[in-house]
Amino acid sequence: MEEYLIVIFRTLFLYGLITSIYRMMGKREIGELSILDLVISIMIAELAVVAIEKADENLFRHVLPMLILMIVQIIFAYWSLKSKKLRDIMDGKPTIIINQGKIDENAMKKQRYNFDDLLLQLREKDIARISDVQYAILESSGSLSVFEKNESENEDTEITIPIIMDGNIIVENLKRINKDEAWLRKELDKRGYADVKKISFCSFENNDFYIDLKNE
Repeated sequence: MEEYLIVIFRTLFLYGLITSIYRMMGKREIGELSILDLVISIMIAELAVVAIEKADENLFRHVLPMLILMIVQIIFAYWSLKSKKLRDIMDGKPTIIINQGKIDENAMKKQRYNFDDLLLQLREKDIARISDVQYAILESSGSLSVFEKNESENEDTEITIPIIMDGNIIVENLKRINKDEAWLRKELDKRGYADVKKISFCSFENNDFYIDLKNE
């Protein structure tokens, strides 16, 4: 009887502990978990199972690794807020799969994304023809964001392409809009933004800038 009570206690305790750990780690949907989040989640779950099964062992011996993993995740999450490069490593980057109704096969190969996956996700969004798609973006979570052509107004759909994030210029996105760093700095200087490092987010769409400064 005592053994069962210990198992019940450990189960309830670990349930509360793991719930608290995940709340402290931040709110993210399952499909949006990074590789680090997924690995830590699996490890915490395995540690919890072992802690319940081995009721004769010291509980703290299993709780300590959970707390260490939580701290590691929180530290990496904090660093990723400060560094886009770290976010790209941990979460990956969105990839444009369809641009102006044309499929980018090279982008698909880099992401190991095949036509069956593409057609399946388009069907799930009730898209019958690829030619109707203005943009299709494979998100870092694996989901596909689709923007259809605006036939009623006879104009293209513009998507937000960030060219500055966390004070860093994203050169590859500048190339997508056929611009360079010199052009960007000149345009920002005209608008009174001489220091790029003070800009939290900047995009260029519909021939206009959207600029958000840090801590404002």
